[in-house]
Amino acid sequence: MMRKSPIHPDQLALGFGMDAEIERIIEARVAIRAEAEAIRWRFRLMVIETVLLTSLVIVTGLVLHQPPMLIARGAVLIGLTCLSTGLLLILLTGLTGKCLSRVRTWKARRSNILAPWKRS
Repeated sequence: MMRKSPIHPDQLALGFGMDAEIERIIEARVAIRAEAEAIRWRFRLMVIETVLLTSLVIVTGLVLHQPPMLIARGAVLIGLTCLSTGLLLILLTGLTGKCLSRVRTWKARRSNILAPWKRS
């Protein structure tokens, strides 16, 4: 039979009943950090794609012996177009995510309000 060791008065009391609350706080912080990292990686990927396509236009123009001004104009147009569509796509993705999370919370709140009437 094991005896319970006496607790020293200076020892920090461990609250094992708080595990669910602590886990919820940690999950919320991890979700916020993951969302921020996802946005950064989307932006990095968009910039890499923009640079890649712009350099591809420049190299293609040089290989085909096109005039330098035509190459520059095409590269700038492709770069700006790719950058703007990428930013627009990131913006729309973020807005869609926010709208979906609001719809989920609205539906959950609505189901909690209507729950007493559904039980009858």
